[in-house]
Amino acid sequence: MDLKTSNSPVIADPLPKLALPSAVMTYTTPTSFPSTGLYLNTPKKKPLPGKIEEVRAAGWLDLMLASSPPRKRQTKDFANDVQADELDLLYRNWVVNHPSALTSFEDIVNLARGKRLALFLDYDGTLSPIVDNPENAVMSDEMRSAVKHVASLFPTAIISGRSRDKVFDFVKLTELYYAGSHGMDIMGPVRKSDSSGHHVECIRSTDSEGKEVNLFQPASEFLPMISEVYKKLSESIKDIDGARMEDNKFCVSVHYRNVAPHDYGEVHQRVTAVLKNYPCLRLTHGRKVLEVRPVIDWNKGKAVEFLLESLGLCGKEDVLPIYVGDDKTDEDAFKVLKANSIGFGILVSSVPKDTDAFYSVRDPAEVMEFLKKLASWKEEST
Repeated sequence: MDLKTSNSPVIADPLPKLALPSAVMTYTTPTSFPSTGLYLNTPKKKPLPGKIEEVRAAGWLDLMLASSPPRKRQTKDFANDVQADELDLLYRNWVVNHPSALTSFEDIVNLARGKRLALFLDYDGTLSPIVDNPENAVMSDEMRSAVKHVASLFPTAIISGRSRDKVFDFVKLTELYYAGSHGMDIMGPVRKSDSSGHHVECIRSTDSEGKEVNLFQPASEFLPMISEVYKKLSESIKDIDGARMEDNKFCVSVHYRNVAPHDYGEVHQRVTAVLKNYPCLRLTHGRKVLEVRPVIDWNKGKAVEFLLESLGLCGKEDVLPIYVGDDKTDEDAFKVLKANSIGFGILVSSVPKDTDAFYSVRDPAEVMEFLKKLASWKEEST
């Protein structure tokens, strides 16, 4: 399914059973928020005393420094070898609680027998390597082939922090469903249902192949504000060497992967200085990136629930959703699957991390191997 729409949209029949409001706030810079629906109950913050503000800034700096630890260096230096050995030991102990999805593949197959699988994938760090320049995060042809293969066998979606159009340009597969901006921009299947109850309103449109699709954008009214903040942040950090802005439509990313560590505090200070005038936006942290998002109760976990409902797979005992991701933002999806006992997450990481994922793989190469094994098992079992 090509997710770049070609025709003018119309209001679609609502999807059932999701307790979400259809309306969102018009563009203003308010000082308070509705306490129900999608909006997080987050009143405008009062300025903190100087010392407390310093402590908060120091906490963010620690988080930025700890983000995405570097790979082990191949060296004969004794101290580094000892540190590497300790990290290896920590990882082996961690894998006891988060076993490899490859070595535990038979256990996964046993869970999957007799069930309909639904596959959800992050993009950066999962299907493509983490790179210094986000524009160069290209997936390999072999990975694209593996994703295309599993998508022909199971409903498959990519849920990314990038804009939906941008991740589609990287992947270039029409067989998938795509959710961009951490799930705030979803284009999925049209659900044929007469169910009644709580619902969300979607935009009905068609893709470039003429297929009907539903478009759901719960933060659409924030677009003018986000565009304004993007311009202000771009101007604010333009003289910080290595800092890079990315417009992901419903969120703004400030990449500091190529910034010198002694400038991390300056990046954070300038970002928060701009955001002080926008209480409707919040700052979150990913792998060497600060992200500005609308203050609404929506994330990758809710995007998974939305897509399961759209696919007619929500609340079915014979459905097994699997989510594969590497970032902190993927934890919301891991939590949903774990809390509802309906599926499991696979964390992509070569170092120990706190996670709600059940299984793990080390890197995108192991993700690709897992996808290939999953496709082979499905074809052999049918």
